[in-house]
Amino acid sequence: MTRLLTILFIMAGLAAPATAQDAAPAAEPQAGAAAEGAAPAATEEDDDDDDDDDGAAAAEEGVHEAGSMFDFGFSGIMARDNRTQLAPLTLASGKPVAGAEYKLKSGGFYRIDINADGSQELALSGGDFFRAVWINEIVINDIEIRPMGVHSLEFDDAGTATISFIAVVPGRYTLSIPGSQGETQQAVFNIQ
Repeated sequence: MTRLLTILFIMAGLAAPATAQDAAPAAEPQAGAAAEGAAPAATEEDDDDDDDDDGAAAAEEGVHEAGSMFDFGFSGIMARDNRTQLAPLTLASGKPVAGAEYKLKSGGFYRIDINADGSQELALSGGDFFRAVWINEIVINDIEIRPMGVHSLEFDDAGTATISFIAVVPGRYTLSIPGSQGETQQAVFNIQ
């Protein structure tokens, strides 16, 4: 019996703060309070708790501003003004894929054309590169593809594929022709 009473007292003690909050009496006006329509005088309690005022002002405005580190405009990072057109990649038998290494910035929006001349069936493979970027779309013959993931692109005939992407993960990545070992048979992307 005493154990049951002890448990009941403990449970009542734990529940008391919750019920006290629910049944809090309304604040009574203090003696000497200002007339209706006038702002109430500040109390010592209001002076001690000044960190809530900033949050209340922001909540009233309905805006949570993260700072003006980036000014992308209304369209955001995907606006054409923010996009950088990179030098095209070339898929042709015996020719280098890229003229030089690409230096990209993490968070930058880029577009690159991959041109195949049809001289040979060639592909560009680079799973690590495609995992390090967010691909907006791949455009082939005016058909827009918005993939969840890509490992490689293969060209059976002449054509152009345009990839628009945002560089995300810093590092050094390559797109290369599968089975080739020469340095000219790959494109190197340095994301900083």
